[in-house]
Amino acid sequence: MAHSIGKILSEHRKQIKMKQGDLSKHLEAYNCYIKPNSISSWENGVSMPNASQFLAACEIMGITDIYETFIGKNPNNPMSELNEEGQAKVLDYIELLVQSGRYKKQVAEIIPFTRTIRLFNIAASAGTGEFLDSDDYEEITVGNEVPASSDFGIRINGDSMEPQFVNGQVVWVEQTQELSNGEIGIFFLDGNAYCKKLQITETGTYLVSLNPKYEPIPVTENSSFHTFGKVVG
Repeated sequence: MAHSIGKILSEHRKQIKMKQGDLSKHLEAYNCYIKPNSISSWENGVSMPNASQFLAACEIMGITDIYETFIGKNPNNPMSELNEEGQAKVLDYIELLVQSGRYKKQVAEIIPFTRTIRLFNIAASAGTGEFLDSDDYEEITVGNEVPASSDFGIRINGDSMEPQFVNGQVVWVEQTQELSNGEIGIFFLDGNAYCKKLQITETGTYLVSLNPKYEPIPVTENSSFHTFGKVVG
């Protein structure tokens, strides 16, 4: 099968007078970065393209009927019983049906998903422990770019969570009072709000920065501490 797929790809490439290097460059537009010698391996049956590479190569070379080209007669395609003249007549009739407007396929309108979410103006690591109950926030409309589990957003202050989160970046938070060891969350500790990673060890509980220049912050028995939520995006 590998040899037949490669051989057919090679035949089509040569029919349109395209070199292997040209095909390699065209594939880059499909985020398929393939060297010419890899294409040569496909065509000689040494290896096979993955699905994305295969479909991109077919589109580039104008192979529209993949079943007929690589497998054979398609039993589900009534046009496969017709010669070129018969297929042309069918296409002409289809064009007449389309132009009539009576048989045009109805395409459903896709309405982008949006929702309103709170974005707090008090930056984590420089806020108070009561900010979720305050009115110091704005309501913004977001779409699928924000994780569905998010309950609110908050801006990060400082570089303690770099490189994952940078100064001024908005993080999206799922409101919860419990986090597992190693998860990143928004915490209240002794009057301040922090975005940190929770670390629970035999020696105690710590709020840990991702930036190694910052020391872990210990959570002691005397600390005023609770969790606002888990960072999910």
